Amino acid sequence: MPSTRYVALLRGINVGGRNLVAMKDLRAAMEGHPGLADVSTYIQSGNVLFETESSSKTLETEIEATLEKAFGVPLVVVVRSHRQLRAVIAGAPAGFGRQPDTYHSDCVFLKAPLTSGQAMGVVGLREGVDQAWPGSGVIYFARLSAQRTKSRMSKIVGTPEYQRMTIRNWATTVKLLDLLDASVRAP
Repeated sequence: MPSTRYVALLRGINVGGRNLVAMKDLRAAMEGHPGLADVSTYIQSGNVLFETESSSKTLETEIEATLEKAFGVPLVVVVRSHRQLRAVIAGAPAGFGRQPDTYHSDCVFLKAPLTSGQAMGVVGLREGVDQAWPGSGVIYFARLSAQRTKSRMSKIVGTPEYQRMTIRNWATTVKLLDLLDASVRAP
């Protein structure tokens, strides 16, 4: 079985002083997981790039168990293959993320079995401020920068569905794809 490049998106680390995890420790824990290779991290919000020959069906659960053992706290992990992340970028609504001075644009990554249809049911939108679109395993969310304090995005936090989501801004999402692309091109 050939190796596949993936990104693991951790939910809830290094946010508001909770669940503090140093990236060197995260990298070491991931390197200690059997079958993962070429492990690297990107910024402090819990983005781990790696490659493996393992089946993608069990990666999330296995990585969650590895990280809970290493850090003593249960973490939600959403894994996307290189191909899946490329599809997230390609599937974005026309113009999404292209006006960073006007809109804050985020990708809300969903952990199965949560679907974008279910997630859209808990996403509240304030007219004239928020916009959201369902995608495959993701919700695209944009809010007017000048009125972001009026956004209803934070309303999802108290929902059960939120426990199966992790959010990355558009610039981070695009950078993660760039890093996966570069690792494939590297000799």
